[in-house]
Amino acid sequence: MTSMPGSAGPTAATTPPPSEPPVRIRRFTRAERWVHRTTAWLTLLCVATAACLYVPQLAELVGRRHLVVTVHEWSGLLVPVPLLAGLVSRALRADLSRLNRFGPHDRQWLKAALRRDRTPGARPAGKFNAGQKLYAAWIAGAVLVMLGTGLLMWFTDLAPLVWRTGATFVHDWLALAVGIVLAGHMAKALADPEARRGMRTGSVERPWARSEHPLWRDPEEE
Repeated sequence: MTSMPGSAGPTAATTPPPSEPPVRIRRFTRAERWVHRTTAWLTLLCVATAACLYVPQLAELVGRRHLVVTVHEWSGLLVPVPLLAGLVSRALRADLSRLNRFGPHDRQWLKAALRRDRTPGARPAGKFNAGQKLYAAWIAGAVLVMLGTGLLMWFTDLAPLVWRTGATFVHDWLALAVGIVLAGHMAKALADPEARRGMRTGSVERPWARSEHPLWRDPEEE
C-alpha cells in the first residue's frame, strides 16, 4: 500500500511483489498427446458398448443392438491405429523405449509402493515410474489378446467352434479386467492434477517433476 501524506513511517506498508509461477518443462509432444487422447476415447467406446451388450439393464435402455455391436467391433479394431500412426514421432518412439526398460530403481519403487511408503526418495523414477511401465505393458498385451479373440468371434470361419468358444470366454473376462484396470488408471489420474495437466498441455511444473520423477532429466538439459 502506498504511503499517504501524514502517515507515520513505522506504520507504512508496501505491497509484496507477486511471486513468479513455477517453471514448466516439456513432458509430452502434441503427437504423444494426440495418440493418448485418441486411444483413450476408442478404448472407452469399446468398454461402453461392451457394457451395453452384456448388462441387461443397459441393453434394454440403449436398444439398437446391431448398431452397438457394429460400433464395438470397429472401435476395437481401431484401438491400435493411433499408436501405429504415432510411431512416426521420434518423441513417442523414445518414450516407448523408456516404458520398455525396467531397472533397479523400478524395483525399489514397487517395493515402496507395496509398503505404501511415501517418504522423500523412497520411490525413485525416471520419466515413467514402475507402475506406469507395468500398466503400459499390461494394457498393450490386453489389447492384442482382445483384438485376436475379437476377430475370432467376428469372423466365424477363421477357426473351429471350440476355438471360438474359448475366444469368447477369454474376451469377455478380459474385458471385465480391462474395465477395472482402466477405472484404477483414471482414479490415479484424478488424484494427480499436475499429471493430468501434463497430458493435457504437454508441460508440467519443475517442482512436481523433481518430486515425482527425480531421475528424469529436463529436456533442456539433455
